[in-house]
Amino acid sequence: MKSLNDWLSHLETAHSGGLIDMGLARVGEVKNRMNLVPQCPVVVVAGTNGKGSVCAYLSHIYAQAGFKVGTLTSPHLLRFNERIAVNTQPVSDETVVASFERIEAARQEISLTYFEFNTLAAVDIFIREQVDVMILEVGLGGRLDAVNVFDADCAVVTGVDLDHQAFLGDTVEQVGFEKAGVFRSGKPAVCGQNPPPKTLVEHAEKIGADLLLVKRDFDYTTLENMQWTYRFHPQRSDGLARNRNALPFPALRGSYQLNNAACALTVLECLNDKLPADIGAIKRGLLTVENPGRFQVLPGRPTTVLDVGHNPHAARALRRSLINLAFAQKRTAVFSMLSDKDIGSVLEIVKDQFDEWNIAPLDLPRGMGAADLQNILEHHGISKIKVFDTVAAAYRAAVETASENDRIVVFGSFHTVAEVMAVL
Repeated sequence: MKSLNDWLSHLETAHSGGLIDMGLARVGEVKNRMNLVPQCPVVVVAGTNGKGSVCAYLSHIYAQAGFKVGTLTSPHLLRFNERIAVNTQPVSDETVVASFERIEAARQEISLTYFEFNTLAAVDIFIREQVDVMILEVGLGGRLDAVNVFDADCAVVTGVDLDHQAFLGDTVEQVGFEKAGVFRSGKPAVCGQNPPPKTLVEHAEKIGADLLLVKRDFDYTTLENMQWTYRFHPQRSDGLARNRNALPFPALRGSYQLNNAACALTVLECLNDKLPADIGAIKRGLLTVENPGRFQVLPGRPTTVLDVGHNPHAARALRRSLINLAFAQKRTAVFSMLSDKDIGSVLEIVKDQFDEWNIAPLDLPRGMGAADLQNILEHHGISKIKVFDTVAAAYRAAVETASENDRIVVFGSFHTVAEVMAVL
C-alpha cells in the first residue's frame, strides 16, 4: 500500500508532467463514476486574493455554531493534509490515501491532475464524514477549475485582479468572466469588489444568479474600541436588512480583512435558513480564526510578518498593512518569488517599505535563480541586497542581525513562507 508521500510524488508527475490542465470533462466524468453528490450546502470561494481568509472565517464560524464543516483549500504550507480539513483540523494520511485509492479505481483510463485528485478526495471524504456544509476554495480561476464540477449553493468572488495571465487572460475583464463561472442560476453570488468587472455582472445577469455586491447589498463600518458593524441590505423586494453590531476585529491581521469577513458574513445571511449561526458563534469565529501566512504577525521581538502574497493586488494590501504597523528602526525583506509572477510590479509597490533585502532562490522548476532575482531588484533601484543559498538561510541571517525594534517581513510566495515556517 502506497504512503501519502508515495502518492503525492506520483501525482506530481503522472498527468502530463504534473502540469496545470484546465477543463471539467475528465474530473466531471470521475465525479459521476464515484457518485459524488453533496447532500449538504456547498459554498464555492473564488477570487484573486482573500479566498483562503473567507474560507477560514466560514469554517471557524460554522464550527463554533455546532456544524460539522468540510473545508478544501490550497496550496498547503507544510503538509498536504492542510488542504482537506474537517472542523478546521487536517484529516489523517490514512483518510487521504484511502480516498486516493477509491479515485484511482474509478478513474481507470482517465488521467487526472494533482489538483483534480485533491478536489475529488476532499468531497469524497466530506461525504463519508457526513459534514453539514462544504467550503471549497477554487484553485485557479473558476469556470474551468476542478472545484466547479460541484454546484455552489452560494458562491463568492472576493475580488478580481491580474494573476495567472497565461490561463485566465491579460485583462481584468477576462479574469472576471473566468471567476464568475462559479456562479449558479437562482443562487446567491457574493462579490467583495465594487465596482466589479462588467463581465462578472453580465454573466450573473445572463444566468440569473442573485448578485450581492459590497457597498450596495452589504457593507461594514469600523467603530471605535476595535469593533465593527456589518450591514446586510440586499437591493430586492424580499431583502430584509440586518445589522450585526459591536463585532470584534478578526484575529486575522491586515486592513483588508474586514472586507473578507464581510463577504463571509454575507454567505451566512444567504444560507441562514439551512445553517443558522447566532451572534455568539460569529463573534467566537472571528476571534479564533486562523489562516497561517496571511499577514501573520508572529509573537515576540523583532516584529516578524509572514505573507504569502505573490501578485500586485496582494502587494498593495501588504504595503497598506505594513504602513499601519508600529514604527520599525530597520526593515528587512526576506524575499523570493516564482519566475512566472509579475515580480517587477510587486517590487515597485513595496520597495519603499524596506531598508534591506535578503534574497534566495526557490528550489522549484518555476523558481527564479539568485542572479536573476538580484538583477531584477537592482533594475528597480534596490541596492542593499544580500544573496543566500536558501530562504531559510536568508531568514536566519535577518534574525541574527536584527534588534528588537526592527521588522522582518517574509513574502513573495507560499513556498517562501513555507521554508521559513519549517525553520520556525
